[in-house]
Amino acid sequence: MQSIEVLTLSIEAAGALVQRRFVAPDGNQAGAAANTLGVASYDVAAGEMAAVHVLGTAVVEAGGAVAFGAAIETDADGKAVTNAAGPVVGRALSASAADGDLIEVLLIQN
Repeated sequence: MQSIEVLTLSIEAAGALVQRRFVAPDGNQAGAAANTLGVASYDVAAGEMAAVHVLGTAVVEAGGAVAFGAAIETDADGKAVTNAAGPVVGRALSASAADGDLIEVLLIQN
C-alpha cells in the first residue's frame, strides 16, 4: 500500500489527532459525516503542529468493511467508512474487511 502526498499542510491541532485518521478544518479529529481538511500523518497532542495530507492519496484507517472504489465519508472517530449521507471525502483505492484495516484513499476536497 502506498501514499502519494501531493500537498501536506502544517496546522495547529485543536485537539488530539490520531495518525491515519481524517482531520476537520478546525484542527480537531473529524467526526461522523464531517467535512475534512485531510489525513493526519502522525499522532499529535492538542496545541502541537501537525502535518496533514490534503491532496493526493493517503493510507487511512477504516471503520469497517469498505469496497474497492467506494465513496468515503468519516465515522465518529475520523476513520474511513462507506459513504451513506455525509460529504464524500475520498475514494477507496483498496478494500478493507474490518474496523482497523488500513486502506489507500484518493483524497477529495469537500
